[in-house]
Amino acid sequence: QVQLVESGGGSVQTGGSLRLSCAAFETIFSIEAMDWYRQAPGKQRELVGRISRGGRTNYADSVKGRFTIFRDSTRNTFFLQMNSLKPEDTAVYSCGTDGQVGPTEFGAWGQGTQVTVSS
Repeated sequence: QVQLVESGGGSVQTGGSLRLSCAAFETIFSIEAMDWYRQAPGKQRELVGRISRGGRTNYADSVKGRFTIFRDSTRNTFFLQMNSLKPEDTAVYSCGTDGQVGPTEFGAWGQGTQVTVSS
């Protein structure tokens, strides 16, 4: 079963940057699309952004211009570069996709990584 593992979370001050990684394990299939979500305490899960097949990206208005999603296809790893972080960006960030992740497997989700931004 394909596993997605996020890393790179931590604590930063307002205006700081973090780069989150989402690595796929137990698959040799080249995953081409990935979503990044976040969920803050007491709030609904929010789609932060998405990279689609072909590399097109879309972002939530709240992070547009500050966050960038990109992919390293050689390592089957996706990244979320977060700049100019704000306290309201504090959340658990996770990656996932409903798309194909293996020859006969669809859908995989990570456990998430905590991002805390202090003022």
